[in-house]
Amino acid sequence: MSVKCAFLFAGQGSQSLGMGKDFFDNSDVAKAMVSEATERTGIDFEKLLFEENDNLAQTEFTQPAILLVGVIAHKLFTDAVDITPTLTMGHSLGEFSALVASGALNAIDAVELVNLRGKLMAEACSKQEVGMMVSLGLKDEVVEQICEEQREAGMQVWAVNYNADGQIVIAGIKKDLELLAPILKEAKAKRAMLLNMSVASHCPLLQSAVEPFSVKFSEMIKDTFIAPVVSNVTAEKYSTKAEALDLLPKQLVLPVKYKHSMANIDDEVDCYIEFGHGSVLKGLNRKATKKPHFNVSDMASLEATIQAIKEL
Repeated sequence: MSVKCAFLFAGQGSQSLGMGKDFFDNSDVAKAMVSEATERTGIDFEKLLFEENDNLAQTEFTQPAILLVGVIAHKLFTDAVDITPTLTMGHSLGEFSALVASGALNAIDAVELVNLRGKLMAEACSKQEVGMMVSLGLKDEVVEQICEEQREAGMQVWAVNYNADGQIVIAGIKKDLELLAPILKEAKAKRAMLLNMSVASHCPLLQSAVEPFSVKFSEMIKDTFIAPVVSNVTAEKYSTKAEALDLLPKQLVLPVKYKHSMANIDDEVDCYIEFGHGSVLKGLNRKATKKPHFNVSDMASLEATIQAIKEL
């Protein structure tokens, strides 16, 4: 198929109880992938995804759950449509799903890997009360300067997710973030709100997770990319094992340049397809592109996207 598509995958925060249920109920492929992921990790994914529980909010379970649903959606789509993506991209955790879509990671290996990643992140943050906060309505440089000034004053706060113009997520020590909120509002932020996060992603507080993650990642990453992946760290494409081994460990402690990535790739593609629960990235992308944005989150959207792509 000649249409140029970017395959997209959302990250932590996109989870919801019941996600993937329609795939599971209607696809033997989905059932098999859930079963294989359960056998590999010891996590009962049927219970985690479909029954009331407290684990889905814990990062070691959240990450593999989101990834599993995303790669199931991708598998069902690519089984039905003969298409190779022009590139793949994910937001934070979503970069691992993008590696699966690029052929550089096995899907079930990736479930195991991000389960470990979540454990390492939680362990790195376990001795301090940490959090994340979204700032709306301020320019990047204003938020960066405020964070830098407050670090010089002894706070531990970093701008970590560049999601869209006027939307930045800040990570750090929770009490410092609480003190930061009125400073951001004084600078005319429309909103400064703590997020429901138990870790402080993409900042130096996760340094202890880098080495053990790197060891496991090196055992799983392949050097066969059917399409390049866009790095959260650099906002540029990569397509080799060596580059992945350099960039993905750094992603733990460096900011996610999502909006920069969108700006870099938009001219290269005709459309975007988002795989996994909901359409979080569609919301982030509405100001960044005028290109069509489809999503595959259940059987109905799968069929709708298949039809839409065939008509492009």
